[in-house]
Amino acid sequence: MALRNAVMAALLEGEASGYDLAKGFEASVANFWMATPQQIYRELERMEGEGLVAARVVLQERRPNKRLFSLTEAGLAAVHAYTAEPPARPTAIRDELLVKVQCVDVGDIGAVRAAIAERMELAAAKTVRYERIRERLLAGRTEDEFFDTAERIGPYLTCLRGLALERDNLTWGEMALERLGRRAGTRDSPADD
Repeated sequence: MALRNAVMAALLEGEASGYDLAKGFEASVANFWMATPQQIYRELERMEGEGLVAARVVLQERRPNKRLFSLTEAGLAAVHAYTAEPPARPTAIRDELLVKVQCVDVGDIGAVRAAIAERMELAAAKTVRYERIRERLLAGRTEDEFFDTAERIGPYLTCLRGLALERDNLTWGEMALERLGRRAGTRDSPADD
């Protein structure tokens, strides 16, 4: 998937500056796409050159003027065309922590357990953030009411996927820490000396 598709997905929420998009990626598409601010700015310039987004300048008194981007008709058509394409194969997991876990039997169990615990802290923080986003999107409605009345349901569905992923990370982390803790206790027992 190209970054432009994630940028267009974020712009469906409305007009935004490059800075707002970079900051807002955390709240809208970070559960399925990561990008640096520099990558987003470069992509916006390319997309503007291709007529997929339009920019307007907002004059500011105490700050530099900012450019707000929005999807053009061509951009909306590109979103429609993109959603009609069959998805590419799912991205393979490339996670250094899992490589360390794979090597744990001859490695430093304590260091691997610490890395898993750190990952769990991040997952817990993301879970809280996704729950806040979920509540904001629901705005007091039940899920059924939301799905029946919301103008856009895509952001809610992707939020639920991110939430499920982070909850699964927590479940796996708890199990892995418990099992590695047992292994570390066995390895450190006097019978092994």
